[in-house]
Amino acid sequence: MASSSSSTLLLAASILATLASSAHGIPKVPPGPNITATYGDKWLDAKSTWYGKPTGAGPKDNGGACGYKDVDKEPFSGMTSCGNTPIFRDGRGCGSCFEIKCTKPDACSGDPVLVHITDDNEEPIAAYHFDLSGHAFGSMAKKGKEQDLRSAGEVEIQFRRVKCKYPEGTKVTFHVEKGSSPNYLAILVKYVGGDGDVVAVDVKEKGKDEWVALKESWGAVWRLDTAKPLKGPLTVRYTTDGGTKGESEDVIPEDWKPDTMYESK
Repeated sequence: MASSSSSTLLLAASILATLASSAHGIPKVPPGPNITATYGDKWLDAKSTWYGKPTGAGPKDNGGACGYKDVDKEPFSGMTSCGNTPIFRDGRGCGSCFEIKCTKPDACSGDPVLVHITDDNEEPIAAYHFDLSGHAFGSMAKKGKEQDLRSAGEVEIQFRRVKCKYPEGTKVTFHVEKGSSPNYLAILVKYVGGDGDVVAVDVKEKGKDEWVALKESWGAVWRLDTAKPLKGPLTVRYTTDGGTKGESEDVIPEDWKPDTMYESK
């Protein structure tokens, strides 16, 4: 049996090793399997934290790693969250929707609320980690107990993926990103109902039969580099994680401009 002094040394060494591992970015908890477009009643365990202002939508610029802006406004309305690796999925999880709920501490209502994935977080605290906006985190609380719940900082939650349902009149929107030109087109796709996320984007020039595939750029942004200038109007086709295809005919007009949003008709 080790002496008391040697046991103390071993404990100290163990603590130092743990701290060193954390400092070098070694995950404390490995991520779980990817959350894909499968639906059911099963709830999974996760941990939840929050960031930004207590009643805000997350980042100061109301955006995030998906590239969405104005997430404090409809239809996201601040009900937003970062997802860790199996939820964010290198941007392919952008726009996906989840029901989340908590039962402890006492401030938790136990009722599910719906959040949209708009950002990324890689803090290795759980296999599944939702880093919520302050507003979304408080929404899990009993009425009047929102700040009590936020004071907890980190809570155990349960979650499940659900289909996205946007308010009536919400249209799939295509944001032509800054820097786009006839030889370089970058598009961000948002407000896709159903699966919510997008795993492929193609464009087609008017009068042509050939679809041209865009490549993943970052977050929810897809790009196309072409030696032959593109001529609008452009029809955009997108595919969701579950294989659903949507097509918006001539949605990007002939006189399109960078840093401009175009809605499906």
